[in-house]
Amino acid sequence: MTSNEKILIKFYTAFSNADSATMCECYHSKIEFRDPVFGLLQKDDVCQMWKMLIARSRENIKVEFSDVKADEYIGSAHWMATYNFSKTNRKVVNVIQAQFQFKDGLIIKHTDDFDIWKWSKQAFGFTGYILGWTGFFQKKLQQKALLSLKEYKKTKNAN
Repeated sequence: MTSNEKILIKFYTAFSNADSATMCECYHSKIEFRDPVFGLLQKDDVCQMWKMLIARSRENIKVEFSDVKADEYIGSAHWMATYNFSKTNRKVVNVIQAQFQFKDGLIIKHTDDFDIWKWSKQAFGFTGYILGWTGFFQKKLQQKALLSLKEYKKTKNAN
């Protein structure tokens, strides 16, 4: 097992234990994260996002991971999160393919890719089914996610 595979296993094990502090230890100080909901996040915003998501799930999130692969520079993993979406309390099972880049023994780039339409159907029901595939809906979703992160960072929970 490579050292970067170990860092990915540490990251996802911490995630499955709702341990955002340990997750953030796996990230380089110049981390860049991207996914279909938040778009591009950088540096401390990435850790704040994980803290917020874990807090809002009331630590009731199930994370399973597999196919962890990494060499000196890049890596990948397959993971699945099962949780109730905080805005609607609807159950979501999200299947994600993650890509990574490493620097100085830490994750410097993390990209999560998943089917946003499938996710939105689960999270928003009929509305997500009808509109979840549209650029308009996805843009609004990203705006709300970023606003939610901004508001979370203002709270004492973000520290």
